Amino acid sequence: MSYNDIWFILLGVLLTAYGVLDGFDFGVGILHLRAKTDEERRLIMNSIGPLWDGNEVWLVVFGGALFAAFPNAYATALSGYYVLIMLMLCALIFRAVSIEFRSKKKHPMWRQTWDVAFSVSSTLAAFIFGVIVGNLFIGLPIGPDMEYKGHIHDHFNSYTLLVGCFAVAVCAMHGSIYLYLKTEGELQKRVHGWMWQTFGIFLFFYILTTIYTLLQIPDAVANFKRWPWASIVIVLNVLAIANIPRAIYLNRPGYAFISSICTLAAFTFLFGVAMYPNLLVSSYGTAYSLNIYNSASSHKTLGIMLVVAALGLPFVLSYTAVVYWIFRGKVQLGKMSY
Repeated sequence: MSYNDIWFILLGVLLTAYGVLDGFDFGVGILHLRAKTDEERRLIMNSIGPLWDGNEVWLVVFGGALFAAFPNAYATALSGYYVLIMLMLCALIFRAVSIEFRSKKKHPMWRQTWDVAFSVSSTLAAFIFGVIVGNLFIGLPIGPDMEYKGHIHDHFNSYTLLVGCFAVAVCAMHGSIYLYLKTEGELQKRVHGWMWQTFGIFLFFYILTTIYTLLQIPDAVANFKRWPWASIVIVLNVLAIANIPRAIYLNRPGYAFISSICTLAAFTFLFGVAMYPNLLVSSYGTAYSLNIYNSASSHKTLGIMLVVAALGLPFVLSYTAVVYWIFRGKVQLGKMSY
């Protein structure tokens, strides 16, 4: 296995970690406005209060790894997705500001404004992430000079909009299960209903997106014919999805959350297998696509960065594990709560 392959796998691991952790962050924000009282909204916001900024570290690490390992793909992606990335950054910033500012005043209008900002920005961030993934599947107008040749409206079509909605549905389901684990009492009872609703919406978009992908992007399954063993993950993914309603029905939210995590991890794995060895597919032809070979740094650079990753990742993992251990259990409101 070459350094190029190892870095492709590492990018997948980083993307999986970000999707799993920030996925329920987004989901909590998407569901935020469904709370009935100010106390419930504070509980919902504080369920991710100690965690959300640490979860976004994985996105920063992913961006840094992409820049170091595949600089040409990084440059083309940022120029091609410039407007979408700026919108996503604005959404992430507004999420952070909303969390920090919401409880600074007790005025209803003040808090309602930040509640709306928190929910809208969370929904927008998840949606844009899905649109970006959809564009990676169908391809971008990239020429032989590795330059993006399209316009902002090229990013929006029936498929990318569908994947954007699918991403929102996934996050909402993931977030509802997380909320059930973190809440109690009357709020938890209503969150139980949210889990069933969000799972139903997720299942609808999952089936629709899968059918659309198989019909419109036949190349998405090419690597699965090349590596039949990868189809095992498809079966495991279906089983994980099927176990979510089963676990909810049996009142085992922990198992439902684990199944949701496995579902998100499987999606990332299947996406990686479908894309390999490409990082950015050119709609002008495969000859112009950016892959892990023609967009990579030098062999020496990849080797040095692999050592850096081996030394740095354990610290990030340790930090994440310690924070989640400290703030385990049901969310409680205190003097320092949002």
